[in-house]
Amino acid sequence: MAILAPPPFLRLQFYSHRNNNLHSNDPAFGGSLRRHCLSRCRIRDSKEESDDNKFGRRLLFLIVTTTSTFVHTLPSYGKSKVKNPYDERRLLEQNKRIQRENNAPDNFPSFVREGFEVKVVTSDDFVKSESGLIYRDIEIGKGDCPKAGQQVTFHYIGYNESGRRIDSTYLQGTPAKIRFGTNGLVPGFEEGIRDMKPGGKRRIIIPPELGPPVGPSTFFSAKQFEVFDVELIGVKDCERRTIGFYSDIVCN
Repeated sequence: MAILAPPPFLRLQFYSHRNNNLHSNDPAFGGSLRRHCLSRCRIRDSKEESDDNKFGRRLLFLIVTTTSTFVHTLPSYGKSKVKNPYDERRLLEQNKRIQRENNAPDNFPSFVREGFEVKVVTSDDFVKSESGLIYRDIEIGKGDCPKAGQQVTFHYIGYNESGRRIDSTYLQGTPAKIRFGTNGLVPGFEEGIRDMKPGGKRRIIIPPELGPPVGPSTFFSAKQFEVFDVELIGVKDCERRTIGFYSDIVCN
């Protein structure tokens, strides 16, 4: 009859009979030892099997819970990236309604603003330059276009995106005068009248990138499109005049 070998950790304890009074070749001892080992092994195997089952159930629950949670969040992420055409039409109609309430002039551009994104809606006769400036000539003037250092005289009416008037030289009763090309004008405004001729009228739509600076120290508190109706009245040459210790610029 073959004698079953004990587990490794028991074999170390009963490795030699020379240093112990236990004799591994004793049939009686071997039989009791085998029974003892088999009993312990069955208990240990059943315990490990029970622990494995518990671990498997926990792992399955964790996977199902995590998977269901992950799949549930995917649709909400996708919805935030898709624009609804209905919302764009609604915002467009809302902007037009506000412009009518503010008595905006005819053929005034519309602005569909959603957060920091703005879509400008204009008629087909507006022109968009490479810089982003949008303009439309109402009347074409005659003569030469202004050059750097010359004095330009013009009337203007300024509007915001809602069609509300923010400034007007007509109401002030005096046209504006400034030397052209001396960084005295908003970049978009200067670009807008650069190729105008005296007597010409133009509507200019200035994007925020070409508009005035914003901040607590300025008149403008937010980056918005600005619309200007400009009438270029005249262009004059300028020269420096010096009398004694006094020097100034004279435009004739």
